Amino acid sequence: MGAVNTRNGTLQIDFRYQGERCREQTRLTDTPSNRKRAKKILERIEAEITLGTFNYRDYFPKSKRADVFDEKAQQREAAKQRLGLSGNTTELPLFAEFADIWLAEKKIEWRDSHLITVISNLNSYVLPEFGEKRVNDITKADILNFRSTLAKEPKRKGSPLKAPTINKVMTPLRMIVNEAADRYEFTSPWKGIKSLKIQKVDVEPFTLEEVQQILAHVRADFRPYYTVRFFSGMRTGEIDGLQWKYVDFERRQILIRETVVNDQLTYTKTDGSQREIQMSQPVFDALKEQHAVTGGMQFVFATRKGTPLNHNNVTKRVWYPLLRYLGLKERRPYQTRHTAATLLLAAGEAPEWIARQMGHTTTEMLFRVYSRYVPNLTRQDGSAFDRLLQQQGIQTQITPDKTEDL
Repeated sequence: MGAVNTRNGTLQIDFRYQGERCREQTRLTDTPSNRKRAKKILERIEAEITLGTFNYRDYFPKSKRADVFDEKAQQREAAKQRLGLSGNTTELPLFAEFADIWLAEKKIEWRDSHLITVISNLNSYVLPEFGEKRVNDITKADILNFRSTLAKEPKRKGSPLKAPTINKVMTPLRMIVNEAADRYEFTSPWKGIKSLKIQKVDVEPFTLEEVQQILAHVRADFRPYYTVRFFSGMRTGEIDGLQWKYVDFERRQILIRETVVNDQLTYTKTDGSQREIQMSQPVFDALKEQHAVTGGMQFVFATRKGTPLNHNNVTKRVWYPLLRYLGLKERRPYQTRHTAATLLLAAGEAPEWIARQMGHTTTEMLFRVYSRYVPNLTRQDGSAFDRLLQQQGIQTQITPDKTEDL
């Protein structure tokens, strides 16, 4: 979804077109009437993009991007004419051309956040490599070489891309190539290519003592925020996008219905994420305290302007400085969610109930990810087995005088 922003005192229209982010400056000063006018223009642009009738030059005739999109349109038209005139079925679309068709067909299935990720990966990595190749000319060697290059190319913080990121880049490439092969009836080169194995990363939850230390020293205006994070297990986007209409004090429930991604409210991460979180007493008290501050606003935890918190800003200005001040190991704020899960398990709550609280469809993740932090929950340290053997009169240790019988 697009937005109307302010830059140097005038309004800027920000939207996406053909997989690219477009920002066009207007001459409109930032006044309520001009902002309303700009929003109507943006709505018309997005409607025409959806209908396939949008012409960039009609709205921004002097923009350099208009030249770029005109050239792309000419290239696509020339490709269509070649296909139509030649009658040669081996002369199939360029990868970039088919990627546009594929995106237009798939985007109705995806949430905005996922669509943005796919488009970003295509523009940053895939299209520069394969955009000018015909879909049936891409070979298995091309794909494997591309993946190898990704593993060597530093894109973030001066380090190579890691396996999870590489897999995310390769996924749209695989889907486009396989769809083209199916549609134009040629053999897909993807046969036998598997995703990279992802190394298991241990979670690093905080201890209850560390949680108490953090809540005792955090800024007073952020104490309710982190109290809810630590004791509810909400994801970052869920708590930042939490609205008062989803807080039920009477039933002591938090309804997870929406999340905020890239400053936009959207559907939750998965269908299973739609849930009702039962408030513990600390969460109930924290939300009551927060209600006195932002109860008249839309969002529970909001800026002075009433907008959702920016998680990057909060992390850099509040979270990491606090951990450094307390001498605690630097960990992502997401570890508050892992902390909630381990505390609930350690308290002896039913795993099925915890899974529902966390937004998991099964208990598998609980036992796979968190079990090592609660060895005494069900005595999963071997002692229960020893007791069973002893109750049955079976000796659990082999005495020295019996070893010769083995």
